[in-house]
Amino acid sequence: MDKKNEFDEEEMTVELELEDGSVVTCAVVTILTVEEKDYIALLPLNEAGENEDGEVWLYRYSENPEDPNQEPELTFISDDDEYDRVSDAFDEFLDSCEFDEIVEEES
Repeated sequence: MDKKNEFDEEEMTVELELEDGSVVTCAVVTILTVEEKDYIALLPLNEAGENEDGEVWLYRYSENPEDPNQEPELTFISDDDEYDRVSDAFDEFLDSCEFDEIVEEES
């Protein structure tokens, strides 16, 4: 197995602390760049490591370029227009993934 396939099969997860203090483990779906800002799409998982409802959470994402070992910062997107732009970009990402799968199946 080559490194690319090995990496693709590994699921990256993050633990996200919610406002009520509870912690949710989320699978990282992708990191998107929209209008020169980075965003992360997270898939919340239950105790069994599964997503029950297909819900995806979108957050602003930033890393400290001075310290690559520092935890990335996730920020809630409170602006509706900004959230809509990120949501549209995520939909386009999903469409491209589905297109890639169709092309691979035909090969």
